[in-house]
Amino acid sequence: MDTLKLIALDEEDLQILSAHLQDSVLKIADIDYLPAESRLVLAVNRFVWELAADGKRHRSFERRRTALHFARVKSLKATGIDRRFKDDVLSLLAIRFIVGDAPSGVIELTFAANRALRLEVEAIEGQLTDLGPAWETDFKPEHEA
Repeated sequence: MDTLKLIALDEEDLQILSAHLQDSVLKIADIDYLPAESRLVLAVNRFVWELAADGKRHRSFERRRTALHFARVKSLKATGIDRRFKDDVLSLLAIRFIVGDAPSGVIELTFAANRALRLEVEAIEGQLTDLGPAWETDFKPEHEA
């Protein structure tokens, strides 16, 4: 499987990033906010949905180490995330954009257990980059309809 590299510059692009990143897991220590550079970087273990959704039956699935980067971040607010607990694991459910004074707004990363990151941004400028080889996992995330 080839590595994935995606850029998001509008709300539709952000929805594509969200679909590829659904069920990614990361530790709180894997979140790096750089306010002087107006950037947020997350290192996640991404479930490879594009392989799982191919319609074929698999004995195992894949995860990949992936960087998620947002530029033009003016501020960051966290709900239910305490930086002191660096080893706590977060499970990403979705990414959405809440329009403000266009093109600015809020990018919201929603995690399981009522946790969230809210990025106030000048405009949508995100990037997903797979960093290396995949590894097998027997677990495919499931969600109630």
